[in-house]
Amino acid sequence: MQINEHEQSLWYALKVVTRLARNASIMLTEKGYETFLPSYSSTRQWSDRSKRIELPLFPGYLFCRFDVMERLLPILTTPGVLSILGAGRTPIAIPNSEVEAIKTVVRSGRDVQPCPEFPAGSIVLIEKGPLAGLKGVALEVGNGCRIVVSVPLLQRSVSAEIDRSWARPLSAPLARPEEKPASRLEKTSAGIASCCVNSERQRVSLLTGRTHPTYR
Repeated sequence: MQINEHEQSLWYALKVVTRLARNASIMLTEKGYETFLPSYSSTRQWSDRSKRIELPLFPGYLFCRFDVMERLLPILTTPGVLSILGAGRTPIAIPNSEVEAIKTVVRSGRDVQPCPEFPAGSIVLIEKGPLAGLKGVALEVGNGCRIVVSVPLLQRSVSAEIDRSWARPLSAPLARPEEKPASRLEKTSAGIASCCVNSERQRVSLLTGRTHPTYR
């Protein structure tokens, strides 16, 4: 039985040396582990030419599926692997749904780009196209629309271009909470505190001969 076929195998994020991520993925696969190293295409422009290259969607991270109850030494001793993401020495699994969502985005053939984590917006369900069945956060970009899929543990996200007609909203954007106006008691307390501070500064000034600015 291969290591990745164990019923307790879950997805985890490995912290890796970015330039060694691909080699680490290959070596872990040879050891029997299932790995996932998502990438996207980007055009790099030089003075005399341009070239299309593959870049990691999550630089410095590699997804690996294994049973945390098994020996972790074969993973941690793989060249390029630095650690397993978690709380202290306890690895934290990444939900299978999040990994599958990233795989769906990568396989869609759409324009895929990495993007930072951002406050929640409208959650939508894609009902048509190559991303049908995928849930994510809708993001307005210029005159277009993109869907964002996040991996909270990594505090990273990826986005893919979509047609507005594909999506059906599942929730409204989260409204920013309104600031509660200060009550009369809070204003009075603040005023008393300010007077006390200024009085104390004046007293110290008289004793030391130093002048302290008064803050209001």
